[in-house]
Amino acid sequence: MLLKEKDLPKELNDFESVEAAYPAELARVNDAITRKLSVLIECEKELVPYFFKCLRDRLKKNKLNCLYLDGRAQEQNSMMPQTIVSVMLSQLREAVRGTTENLIVVLPHLDLLTTSEGGLTTEAKEVIPLCYENPNILWVGFKDPSFMLPRVIESLFPHRESILGIPRDRLQHLILQKEARKFGKNLNVIRLYKYVSGLNSVRLRHVLSSVDGEDYPENSQPAFDQVRKATLCGKLHVPEIDLDKDIGGYSSVKEKIKKEILNLLERKEAMKDPEEIKRLELLIPKGMIFWGPPGTGKTLFAKGIATALQATVTIVSGPELKSKWVGESEERIRRVFLEARRNAPSVIVFDELDSFAVARGTYTGSGVEHSMVNQLLTELDGFRSNEMVFVIGTTNFVESLDPALLRPGRFEFHLCIPYPNEKDRKEIISIYNQKMNLCMEDAAIDYATQRTAGRVEGLGTYHSGDHLQAFCRALARKRLRNNTKENTTVSDVESILTENLELPDLSPEERLTVATHEAGHAICAMNCKHAPEVKRISIRGDIGGSLGYVEHKYSKTRYVYTKEMLLDEICVLLGGRCAEELLLQDLSIGSSHDLRVATNISESLCKELGFYGPLRTFVDEKYKDVPMSNETKILLEKQIQQVLDNAKLRAKDILAVHKKELTALRDTLLEKGVLDCTDVNQLLEKN
Repeated sequence: MLLKEKDLPKELNDFESVEAAYPAELARVNDAITRKLSVLIECEKELVPYFFKCLRDRLKKNKLNCLYLDGRAQEQNSMMPQTIVSVMLSQLREAVRGTTENLIVVLPHLDLLTTSEGGLTTEAKEVIPLCYENPNILWVGFKDPSFMLPRVIESLFPHRESILGIPRDRLQHLILQKEARKFGKNLNVIRLYKYVSGLNSVRLRHVLSSVDGEDYPENSQPAFDQVRKATLCGKLHVPEIDLDKDIGGYSSVKEKIKKEILNLLERKEAMKDPEEIKRLELLIPKGMIFWGPPGTGKTLFAKGIATALQATVTIVSGPELKSKWVGESEERIRRVFLEARRNAPSVIVFDELDSFAVARGTYTGSGVEHSMVNQLLTELDGFRSNEMVFVIGTTNFVESLDPALLRPGRFEFHLCIPYPNEKDRKEIISIYNQKMNLCMEDAAIDYATQRTAGRVEGLGTYHSGDHLQAFCRALARKRLRNNTKENTTVSDVESILTENLELPDLSPEERLTVATHEAGHAICAMNCKHAPEVKRISIRGDIGGSLGYVEHKYSKTRYVYTKEMLLDEICVLLGGRCAEELLLQDLSIGSSHDLRVATNISESLCKELGFYGPLRTFVDEKYKDVPMSNETKILLEKQIQQVLDNAKLRAKDILAVHKKELTALRDTLLEKGVLDCTDVNQLLEKN
């Protein structure tokens, strides 16, 4: 959508800019007053005197006069200085009680009569009876969007008008010919509007008049950059996170973001037909939910979107919005959206959205969350489709969010950001390797990628992007301490991953038991057709808080599990226990967790899945036992025990046949403490 220079005005003052930007709003207000309706106008303070002057000129044509109560005292009869509010009250009393004719009273500073939470100040409590005292008065009030008025004052105005930003179809009437030349031969309205949609006409004129540079430049980007810089307020800034260069991996996530949002916005800027642009804008989701485990980069992706759009980012933590004062939590949400609209294009990120936007009716607190959700819904529904303001909520518990937030038109674009897979981890580590100058060899990167596939050592979670960053930062600090210039090797990676772990100090007898137990698991896994491949075995107590651990590679099967797969899993679980019986002729309590999990699987096979016993399920939708006869209970108990007994016999047979490999694996574990899949395969080939 391009503008020709000859169609633009040559000169324009601030009052004329208001007339050009808001003709429909001025006409509606004028019509309401003519019909003897009081009017409340919501607009920024900066716009009030200009809008009133334009309105007054229209009212004068209809022979209607206004009394403008701005709180400025003309004479001081006493030595004590008067406040603006006290002067306004004096003017208000005189206007209300001094006339019986029809009068239009203008209150340009309604926000001074209230607190930011919407309650009346002590001095302003006199306003309410004064406003309702004289029925012959028409009121015109100006309300700042940042403040909330008490309901009793808002009820005074049957007609309300909201003036936030500039309508896009009026932008062409606010750009001068000499200013358009700074943006090239033909000015792209869509491209400019995304930077100025939240400005009022007066501020827009100031911004455009400040743009300098040569006329008709080949590259118009510097002019747009000047506009973007001039529209930034306060501490807001445009982040510099490139989706492809600064965020490693997650190709499917990036593809969805580009396909659903960024590519459509690029296409919109190239369009010329206004109707096609409007249809496309209705398709672009303005609300997004990024959900997934902690530390996977949900906020980082939000910043990447903002960078691509040259948008500011406002990151709001859910708990920070809550307040013990009535109305203040909703006020904070309102201010966040107002500030974002003023600094458009912008991205609002509600971090930990589930902290207040959980499903209504499930609250256990004060109930302020209910009002916060309602305010958030109100703000989401109040956007114009052509405004470049996007709202992203991040959460670890998407299932707990209020369903009203997730419907189309609000947070309609849902994006899962899971733990990084092998390819993702390698790209993330490679990016940090380059940024932090870690000089990692290819073998070191590959080893770090494989070592971070499972759970974090010492913790129960999997490795996220934050864990990988912490690993690379620790590696960089170690290189700095040692003043190392050499390449980072595999041993360096291993030392970083394990140097801060508080490993248990096992006695020789305890190490022998743990090594025997884990070797039994591994040998059974390698001889069960449907068991996942062994990736790493450790007896150092460095994985998941266990003394020993057999880590498996990810199974190719993620959604469909068969009976044979579950039976193999039970066999592997009992393998550690059977290995202790075979080599040590004793049992430790370390197999209690294995036995519990194996029992649960066996119960599922018999009671829930109908693989053994009667062909029916004995578990309801909430995974609770359904009523059954004593005979059925006895039958199921026998079947459950039979499954466990068969799995135990199978594990014993496997270990008896491969006793030599079992012993060799145990002894090597005692020697090295940790074995990866390569070490295990080489060992078994020798035996």
